[in-house]
Amino acid sequence: MAVMEILIDGDARLRERAQKIRQADNELRRIAEDMWETMEDADGVGLAGPQVGVMRRIITVHVAAGMDEEDDPEYRYTLVNPEVVRGYGEQAGLEGCLSIPGWAGEVIRYDSVTVKAMGLDNKPLRIKANGYLARVLQHEIDHLDGVMFTDRMAEDAKLYSVDDLETDDATMLSHAGGSNGDTMPV
Repeated sequence: MAVMEILIDGDARLRERAQKIRQADNELRRIAEDMWETMEDADGVGLAGPQVGVMRRIITVHVAAGMDEEDDPEYRYTLVNPEVVRGYGEQAGLEGCLSIPGWAGEVIRYDSVTVKAMGLDNKPLRIKANGYLARVLQHEIDHLDGVMFTDRMAEDAKLYSVDDLETDDATMLSHAGGSNGDTMPV
């Protein structure tokens, strides 16, 4: 396994649509392992192929237990060709991105989603997610279409420096994947 370089906003590849994957093979499984190592090294909760220059529709997601409710389980997914097939409700919350380090902004997302994907075993998956997990899945799937969280912010919304956020917000960002203010939640 190897830590990959995370592309930073401004790199044209982050604005490209990733290619659909026909079948997961050993090469894709190796890429997934490297993406996991990269995401964990950066203290992130999600990573999409385009963020590391892999222009294929693959994401990794790791949401720690208790992110929304104390008894919530830990979620760990590697998803191939994920897509949101249903979305319900609305939630507003701070988001950041490993590709926009040190910054966060308020984004409105679906509160609940159903995501259809394929696993690395080539079997179909259907995930029903709420709250923070739903937010992370939507954020990472957006990356596959060349969409950054800043594109989803309201026109009058502003970006916040992680260092300027109040303690509660900074704590949430830290739990979501920020480590010392240099990286962001999803």
